[in-house]
Amino acid sequence: RYSLFYNRLKNIEENEGGLDKFSKCYKTFGVNQFVDGGIYCKEWAPGAEAVFLAGDFNGWNPFSHPYKKMEYGKWELFIPPGQDGYPSVPHGSKLKVVIRAQNGELLYRISPWARYVVRDEDKVNYDWVHWNPPQSYIHKHPSPKRLKSLRIYESHVGIASPEGKVASYKNFTYNVLPRIKDLGYNCVQLMAIMEHAYYASFGYQVTSFFAASSRYGTPDDLKEMIDVAHSMGITVLLDVVHSHASKNSEDGLNKFDGTDSCFFHSGPKGTHQLWDSRLFDYANWEVLRFLLSNLRMWIEDYRFDGFRFDGITSMLYHHHGIGTGFSGDYNEYFGLHVDEDALCYLMLANHMINFLHPECITIAEDVSGMPALCRPIAEGGGGFDYRLAMAIPDKWIQIIKELKDEDWNMGNIVYTLTNRRYEEKYIAYAESHDQALVGDKTLAFRLMDAEMYTNMSVLSPLTPVIDRGIQLHKMIRLITHALGGESYLNFMGNEFGHPEWLDFPRRGNNESYHYARRQFNLTEDHLLRYRFLNTFDRDMNKLEERFGWLASPPAFVSEKHDSNKVIAFERAGLIFIFNFHPHQSYVDYRVVIWHSSLIVIFKYKILLDSDAAEYGGHQRLDHSAEYFSEEYPHNDRPNSLMV
Repeated sequence: RYSLFYNRLKNIEENEGGLDKFSKCYKTFGVNQFVDGGIYCKEWAPGAEAVFLAGDFNGWNPFSHPYKKMEYGKWELFIPPGQDGYPSVPHGSKLKVVIRAQNGELLYRISPWARYVVRDEDKVNYDWVHWNPPQSYIHKHPSPKRLKSLRIYESHVGIASPEGKVASYKNFTYNVLPRIKDLGYNCVQLMAIMEHAYYASFGYQVTSFFAASSRYGTPDDLKEMIDVAHSMGITVLLDVVHSHASKNSEDGLNKFDGTDSCFFHSGPKGTHQLWDSRLFDYANWEVLRFLLSNLRMWIEDYRFDGFRFDGITSMLYHHHGIGTGFSGDYNEYFGLHVDEDALCYLMLANHMINFLHPECITIAEDVSGMPALCRPIAEGGGGFDYRLAMAIPDKWIQIIKELKDEDWNMGNIVYTLTNRRYEEKYIAYAESHDQALVGDKTLAFRLMDAEMYTNMSVLSPLTPVIDRGIQLHKMIRLITHALGGESYLNFMGNEFGHPEWLDFPRRGNNESYHYARRQFNLTEDHLLRYRFLNTFDRDMNKLEERFGWLASPPAFVSEKHDSNKVIAFERAGLIFIFNFHPHQSYVDYRVVIWHSSLIVIFKYKILLDSDAAEYGGHQRLDHSAEYFSEEYPHNDRPNSLMV
C-alpha cells in the first residue's frame, strides 16, 4: 500500500509540479475573477463535443462564449473585463456551463467547481450564482492550536433552533456556539455543509462539492461562524463526503459531460446499490485533482481545522460493505476485495493535509475496523488521526434493548469500551446522529420512552422509569467518555436527553419541520429535569478539561464485578467507580489504587458524583468525606481504599 501511495505521489511530483500545485486547482477551475476584472473559466469535460458559458451576463446565449479545447479533456475560456473596467460576469449573476454531448444534445450544467448555488422557492433545481463580492469576509482570529483532548459537539446548522424552520449560520454563530463553549466542548463537527439538493439526506447526497449550503446563508456567513468559533478556542471540523455523490445531473456531478463516467466509474461499478448514488473513480487523475483541491479549499478559504471522512467503509472495499460482516479476521482487510485506489486516495489526502496544514485533524468513519487506518503513512497506514469507535453505541443499544438490568454483563461492557488497537486513537461516543434519526431511538428515549412526555417536570413524581433513565443516561455517557477512547463525541441535544427523534421535512411527514429542530429551551426551564442532564454533561467535560484523561494512556481496569455490577478503573490519576446494580448500594466497598508506594498515603475526594442533587440524583454521598489509601492487597494490587 505504501508502495502504491509512493508511486502515485512521485508521479504527481514529477509530472504535475508537486502536490501543492496539483491540489490548488480550486483557484483556477470553475469561474474565477482576475484582479483586473477579467474572468478565467476552466472545466474538465472529457466526453463533451463542445463547451460554452451562458448566463445573465450574455442574455443566456448558449453559443456566444465557447471554451477552447485543451489536452486531457480540459476546456478553457477567458472573458476580458467590460469597457468600463468592471467584470463582464458581475457578482450575483446566474450561470450555466453548456455542454454539447456526443449525441448533439445541449446540456445545461452547474460547474462542479461552483462556489455558490441557490434554489428559488418556486423551483426544484438549484441555480449556479457567481460569488465574487466586492469585499469578502476577512478572518480576524487564528485557528486554535492542535488539541490534545478532543471533545466534539456534532452539529447540524439547519436544525440548531427550537423553531420549526431551517436555522441559519448567523443563529449558530450567536446562539449555539456560546452554548457549545459553556458545555465544555472544544470542537464542533459540522454536518451538511457541502451543498445537497435534498435536505432530508442529512447532507450525505452532495450535489455541489465546493459550495457551502445556501439554505443557511451566504459563504461569508459561514466564514464568520468559523471565525467566531476560533475566537472562542473552538476547533471546527467539516463532515466531508468523498465516498459518493448525488445522482442529480441538473444540479449535481452526475453525467456532467453527457457520459455516465467523467468523475465516476461507468456502468454498475459506478453506482452504489443501497445509497442510489454515484461512486468516484479514484484511479482517475482529474478525480484526484478535484477531491484533493476540494479538501484544500475548505481549509484555506473557510479555515476549517480538519475533516471527518464519511462512509469510508464503502470506499475501502469493492463490495462497499454491503452484505458483509467484519469479525476482525485479517483476511477481511487484505486481498483483491480491497479498493486500493480508494485507499491510496485517502492516504494522499491525509499526506497532503499533514504536509500543507499539519495543525489539521482527520477522522475516519469506518465500521469495518480496517487495521492501521490511524497509523502513519510511512508504516503503510491510512494517515488518519482518529477513527470512530462505532461498536460502542451499538453495544449500549443492544444492552438496553435486550437485557434486564440484573443481566448486564460488566466484563462485556468493559471489553467493548477497551477493545481498540494499541496506538490507534479512537473517538468514543454513546450515541451520534445515527441513533437520533427517525426509525431509531436515542438513549434517553430508549430508557424513558413515553414517560418523557408526562414525567420530566420536577412538579410531577419521580417515577422509577424516569429515575432509572436519568441515572443511566449520566453513567453511560461518563463511562464511555472516560474509558472508551482518546476523544469523545456527542450529537447536539443528546447531552440533555433530547426527546423524540430527528426527522427532516419530506413527503412522508407532510414536509413538517416539527422533528427537524433542537429544543435547547428545555434546558433553560428549571421546572424540567432536562437541566440535570445538561449540567452533568457540562461538568463531565470541564473535569476532563482539568485532568485530561482523553490524552492520557489507556485506563487500568481494576474491577469488573458481575455480581456486584461494579466497574472500577483508574485513568489520569482519577479513580472512576460505577455501580450499575439496579437496587444494591454498598458500604465500605474496597477498590484498588494503581499507586504501589508503601510510604506515601494518598488522599482522595469526590470530584464528580452522578448522584448529586444538581444532577437529579438522590444525594446519598457525603462530598466532604476524605478517602485514604492503605497498604491492603486487593485484586492483585498491594494498595487499596474503602469507599
